[in-house]
Amino acid sequence: MWQNVEGGASAISIVTHQLNEDIRDKELRLIGSGGEQLGIMSADEALRIADEKGLDLVKISPQANPPVCKLMDYGKFRFEQGKREKEARKNQHVVEIKEIRMSPGIDVGDFNVKLKNAQKFLTEGNRVKVSVRFRGREMAHTDIGRKLLDKFAEQCAEIANVDKGAKLEGRNMSMFLSPKK
Repeated sequence: MWQNVEGGASAISIVTHQLNEDIRDKELRLIGSGGEQLGIMSADEALRIADEKGLDLVKISPQANPPVCKLMDYGKFRFEQGKREKEARKNQHVVEIKEIRMSPGIDVGDFNVKLKNAQKFLTEGNRVKVSVRFRGREMAHTDIGRKLLDKFAEQCAEIANVDKGAKLEGRNMSMFLSPKK
């Protein structure tokens, strides 16, 4: 039932403000467009002041007693808010977990290719899960997989920290690397 909004991020809460005629409170505290207190008055009087100044009456704090309303250009406010949110999204980086899979009998060339890919992921700021899969009789030689993971961690030591050391789970032995700050 989640509704996706822009790029897979789901909206947690969408703040909607009551505007102008939607405000039905008897009394409210009015704040001017510059942030100055204009006092406590009826909603009709506040709406009249808003019309005179060519601004919108926006309820910004409905829980307060009496509710707080502000005089502002609501269209401009929404535009600025959207711009700030877009800027915040642009500056944030989602850390992904990339996985590198190997087998205990991996050859030197293949190992180096996997190592190079892991180093690329780490320099991009992503975490890396390195796993070794044991098949059949390879389960009797899990020490080979542990040595392989230790060698991998040693090769990445200058750009990565080991988050979780090598651990055997079922037929897979895995460890996590995260980039150094």
